[in-house]
Amino acid sequence: MTPEPENKRLPFEPSKKRQKTAKTKKAPVVKSKEVETKNKQEPQVTREQMAVPKVVSDRMARRMAAFCGVPTALGMTTFIVSYLIVSNGWFKLPTVAVLLVSTGFFGLGVLGLSYGVISASWDEETVGSLLGWQEFTSNWGRILSAWRSRRQKKSSEF
Repeated sequence: MTPEPENKRLPFEPSKKRQKTAKTKKAPVVKSKEVETKNKQEPQVTREQMAVPKVVSDRMARRMAAFCGVPTALGMTTFIVSYLIVSNGWFKLPTVAVLLVSTGFFGLGVLGLSYGVISASWDEETVGSLLGWQEFTSNWGRILSAWRSRRQKKSSEF
């Protein structure tokens, strides 16, 4: 095989090699004694204490299966029904309509995953309602307050 000439480059290939810039080494971060003593004073939390209880995780999984499974199944059924309509010649069906309807159902399935987790009761003893709107609003409030406190904690560190 003969080597290809230089002018036969691919469109995305650079014309000449760039020189790499020298990396600068950063000084190691030294923790102050204040930070070290603060970390030692905080109680250690085990994995078992941080884990979601089995009852709650089962509840979340059931709700995720319902709120995600139904729209996803409808999204797949859209293709089958549209195929039957077009192949039997019942009426003209635009392909864009099939695309939009199936995409809408699949999008609802993705939202259903999040809603299934957040709308489940996070209390072990409380089962919660069928649709879980009250649980969703209280759990969403918990999530937002945790985000806010984390953001405040990060901003106070600097």
